[in-house]
Amino acid sequence: MLLALNVNNTNTVIALYPIKDGHVGDLGSTWRISTRHQQTADEYGILVRDLLLGEGIKSTDITGIVIASVVPPIDWILRQFCERYFNQKPVFIEPGVKTGLAIRIDNPAEAGADRIANCVGALEKYGSPCIVIDFGTATNFDVISAKGEFIGGAIAPGLNISADALFARAARLPRVEIKRPAKIIGSNTVDNLQIGLYYGHIGLVDSILERMIGELGSNTVCVATGGLAHLIAGDSKYIKHIDDTLTLDGLRIIYERHRAARSRTHQDDSAAKA
Repeated sequence: MLLALNVNNTNTVIALYPIKDGHVGDLGSTWRISTRHQQTADEYGILVRDLLLGEGIKSTDITGIVIASVVPPIDWILRQFCERYFNQKPVFIEPGVKTGLAIRIDNPAEAGADRIANCVGALEKYGSPCIVIDFGTATNFDVISAKGEFIGGAIAPGLNISADALFARAARLPRVEIKRPAKIIGSNTVDNLQIGLYYGHIGLVDSILERMIGELGSNTVCVATGGLAHLIAGDSKYIKHIDDTLTLDGLRIIYERHRAARSRTHQDDSAAKA
């Protein structure tokens, strides 16, 4: 089994992929847990092990681990938990890993692991040119050119961050549930807040997409993923696909490509020594 972890600032998504005859199969079970910076390697190990046991999966069934993390302070904890509880050295999405994706930005090392996984998954599943909009703690726009290259994008405050900032700075405004409003002209404070937050974020997203599509071409495919994708994407003029497993599928593809590249290198080294 392949264990895949997508570690973001708010949540960590854990997924299982079966491996049969050396090939990784379709996505199996998934779990979403809170990302806790103070959690120890043992706490991660016990939690993940218990989740696997609930599916009848033993620690020894895990033969590979791939991780996309945008929380550097806990990366060493994740390495410890993988080695201690699964006896595996995880493949982190970082410089040196064979992703198969050409990265054409000023400093490729700055590209977030989740953004690379998103681009790899989107390019494989939807082709190019393509824009991935990841609705998470931040709202990320990841752009793949017609040549299939990651050329950059944009990062905006996520919907929940925007709401938290508003409530924190305006003492008389109550916290409200963020949802699709039933009307566009609010008749009370709760309506006003929900309309402003919801349609304000859609306006932000569509404004950026309109300008990006203007540069890439009208055949650009826009794909939404992330925890808030289903809430927001339906009212966007440009988003045509919602893909809940895009990041995880990108991780699976990267793992397979990296493993294949390492296998070829090992074969070449063996042939050279012979």
